[in-house]
Amino acid sequence: MKENTYVVIMAGGIGSRFWPFSRVSHPKQFHDVFGTGESLLQTTFKRFKDICPPQNVYVVTHKDYASLVREHLPELSDNQILQEPIGRNTAPCIAYACYKIEKQNPNANIVVAPADHVILREEAFTNCLKEALQATSERDILVTLGIKPSRPDTNYGYIQFIDDEQNTLKKVKTFTEKPNLEIAQMFLDSGEFVWNAGIFIWNAKAIIKAFKAYLSDMADTFEEGHSALNSTEEENFISRAYSHCRNISIDYGVMEKADNVFVILGDFGWSDLGTWNSLYSLSEKTAEGNVIDGNTLLYDVHNCIVKTPANQLVVVQGLQDYIVAEYDNVLMICRREDEHKIKDFVADAKAIKGQNFI
Repeated sequence: MKENTYVVIMAGGIGSRFWPFSRVSHPKQFHDVFGTGESLLQTTFKRFKDICPPQNVYVVTHKDYASLVREHLPELSDNQILQEPIGRNTAPCIAYACYKIEKQNPNANIVVAPADHVILREEAFTNCLKEALQATSERDILVTLGIKPSRPDTNYGYIQFIDDEQNTLKKVKTFTEKPNLEIAQMFLDSGEFVWNAGIFIWNAKAIIKAFKAYLSDMADTFEEGHSALNSTEEENFISRAYSHCRNISIDYGVMEKADNVFVILGDFGWSDLGTWNSLYSLSEKTAEGNVIDGNTLLYDVHNCIVKTPANQLVVVQGLQDYIVAEYDNVLMICRREDEHKIKDFVADAKAIKGQNFI
């Protein structure tokens, strides 16, 4: 089955909630976030080594990051690096990759995953994927992975499923995007909801059929340029195609509308690593509850995350529950409970101080 299995890694996002560490010029997927010697993109690529051969892995990214992808994954050919001319959310990104793969192999079974997620138990993750791939090789269905929630988190989307104790592949009932705290708690208490991991599995025929049914304008665009894919005309076609594509996610555009969506519940130590607090929760802590990455002296500091350059000494005194983050030309000090304000910091930095600081 491996020769018909393909992996699409989405690596085009900026990761602004991780500012100032994640920047327009160098997003978080190209950083060694945990000090392991590998970027998030490199770790993600290695994660799929038992799922498909390396020549069946495609990375979709913004054209400005293509050289970074080549630097981090030199084993990829240029044909495996799909360059988006502009950011248009996940639906166009997935359409581009899936139409390209389908032209090469109409029997393709495809996994789509972001480049910046954390998976702590990779064997369990691989087993989930293999189960999903077996199902999508036999049926024209759209499968997503769901994570049993451990808290009423308002930063995640939720999937309600119809429980079938006889089957680990469960029919999806509803999708809900980032509920408020009260609703998230209700979801948690009901036992009928899981976090949406944003990892998808389907065969090429099923996803293209779904595009035709639910995003027909996008399907028409890629159908018209089908002959250009995997040819010297691909770059020119994609440049034109993206100017016609709506800015829409695959969740809104397809998954929430389709009636053949299923979820497999997974327990493999997942995090989308979307925020500083998610990094804090995943990282090893000192006796004082601090997460430290850098050359630091801390005095009376508790439950903080401090991520600073190794080539300078940073002294911090008297902080509790703070983020202290420095990268390049920006230092940010922010209460952990207020990390939702980072998007405002980024907007103000761009408007008041200029593009050089984002």
